[in-house]
Amino acid sequence: MTTLVLVLGDQLSPDISSLKGQDPADTIVLMAEIAEETRYVRHHRRKLAYVLAAMRHHGVALAQAGWRVDYVELEAEGNSGSFTGEVMRAVERHAPDRIVVTEAGEWRVAAMLDSWETLTGLPVEIRRDTRFLASHKAFARWIDGRADPRMEWFYREMRRHTGLLMEGGKPVGGKWNFDKENRKPPPKRMAIPRPPAFPPDDTTKAILDLVERRFGDHFGSIDDFGFAVTREQAEAARDWFLDNALPRFGDYEDAMITGEPVLWHAHLSPYINSGLIDPLDLCRRVEARWQEGKVPLNAAEGFIRQIIGWREYVRGIYWWTGPDYVKRNFFGNRRKLPAWYWTGETDMHCLSEAIGQTLELAYAHHIQRLMVTGNFALIMGADPAHVHQWYLEVYADAYEWVELPNTLGMSQFGDGGLLGSKPYASSGAYINRMSDYCRHCRYDVSKRTGADACPFNALYWDFLVRNRDKLGDNRRLAMPYRNWDRIAAPEQQAIRDRAAELLEGLEAQASNY
Repeated sequence: MTTLVLVLGDQLSPDISSLKGQDPADTIVLMAEIAEETRYVRHHRRKLAYVLAAMRHHGVALAQAGWRVDYVELEAEGNSGSFTGEVMRAVERHAPDRIVVTEAGEWRVAAMLDSWETLTGLPVEIRRDTRFLASHKAFARWIDGRADPRMEWFYREMRRHTGLLMEGGKPVGGKWNFDKENRKPPPKRMAIPRPPAFPPDDTTKAILDLVERRFGDHFGSIDDFGFAVTREQAEAARDWFLDNALPRFGDYEDAMITGEPVLWHAHLSPYINSGLIDPLDLCRRVEARWQEGKVPLNAAEGFIRQIIGWREYVRGIYWWTGPDYVKRNFFGNRRKLPAWYWTGETDMHCLSEAIGQTLELAYAHHIQRLMVTGNFALIMGADPAHVHQWYLEVYADAYEWVELPNTLGMSQFGDGGLLGSKPYASSGAYINRMSDYCRHCRYDVSKRTGADACPFNALYWDFLVRNRDKLGDNRRLAMPYRNWDRIAAPEQQAIRDRAAELLEGLEAQASNY
């Protein structure tokens, strides 16, 4: 019996479930670079280069491990440009008896997989993606009927399930969460580690040429490309993080510094999400560093929470809510993002920094995404679907299952509070506290009105006022609303007028991208 196993571009793991139990002598592994996948949104060029280069290297690694690999390059003659088309062509070439594939990460691809049995006339086995701790059914059992389906409660279940940072059935250190210890402002004088870069080999150089030729009109730069594109390189990046950045990760995970895009963050999410790094193995290595006394508990716990807590949780939400989740728009926001979200050419230094490094690296860390670019989009009233598309396009780690709930739900509060108990909206004061950005900005973060006042300030208050009917009863916003009510009426009007002026200007700058 011949089995055709399709390995998707985000399934670059040697132990992916579709290969488990297969006899290499009777198995054809199909990998295909798909035109539809490169253009269903206008992906950052660096993201495209990473995914395609990692796929080609993985195809070689599978062949070296003894698998028969049928690899279809993007510009190969006859490439149909779709997953379904390439499966149909492979069936003609190899006449398999069945098809096996690991479940897709996104709804639109899952719909393709579901059609193959009918189209090919062959049995199609869709296996669970065992790289994740919680199956779709397990997450649905956990959340169905739950009055308070917050990530914190799910995270505790995952800690119990894995045993990570647990002792005698209880969390080490006596607490589940050390987040309050992980909000230190940026240090003024401290050496900041620099993550390793990996010079492109001939395979990657060919991909860079292809991306420049075919996707030159897409967002972003591929200059000085240094992503890890093999498992060995990704594991080297992992080990570097564990040894050099993880010890300070907890303290400064919310900090932002001009000219420092990575700081003490891992920058491993592209490798985790595409399969080059095993997430549970990574968490166990983090735990081991804590056990060895090399990493403080707040750093180990904070990092592990991002992986087995938040990452698993948003995947569960994505599949539980269904394809219509993208249509949710709690505030009814309709504005488009301004064009400078694609250029970084704005006088707001925080946004220029976050967008500028995104252009260059296809990367920004989570606080830059949440409290700078996302925060501004929220308080200006941007359409959450438009914001979602921007995030999906510009970041190398962005696959819809992880990006959509993070953007539409957490960042834009488009789901009305399913993911978060309050909107992540703030004035410039938060950015000033957690970064050095405001010291380099032409706007004055201490002012709410006037041409030189920080735009975040007036827009933040205006956001609260114009959405009071929907947010006024939120207990976590009681203090901000009380503070607004204490402001004298003339000053309130001046703030609203400043916000109206800013919003009019933003609409004039709306992107047609």
